[in-house]
Amino acid sequence: QVQLVESGGGLVQAGGSLRLSCAASGRTFSNYDMGWFRQAPGKEREFVARISRFGSTTYYSESVKGRFTISRDNAKNTVYLQMNSLKQEDTAVYYCAASVGYSTSRPASFDYWGQGTQVTVSS
Repeated sequence: QVQLVESGGGLVQAGGSLRLSCAASGRTFSNYDMGWFRQAPGKEREFVARISRFGSTTYYSESVKGRFTISRDNAKNTVYLQMNSLKQEDTAVYYCAASVGYSTSRPASFDYWGQGTQVTVSS
């Protein structure tokens, strides 16, 4: 079992930046692929980015590619999401997730979830 706690959300103007963090506790952090998802009101949860166990491989949704960067520090049991050039359509609750097995862009491939952190981008 692993527990995940996100932080770093908030209100930012369009074009600005935020960095989200997700601190993990429990089992060995490097045993998990990690991912970020988001969910806007009235919409399904959607994939944002994911990173392999030792950070060698990353994947991004087309909507954030080139603007967001996922990274991890296994010594600190933390995964990050650096978000630049934010747009109003990035407004959502952002969730951190951990996958025991092979992760994909599907939420079902992740086993553990944080409680989410709100990101609001104003015009």
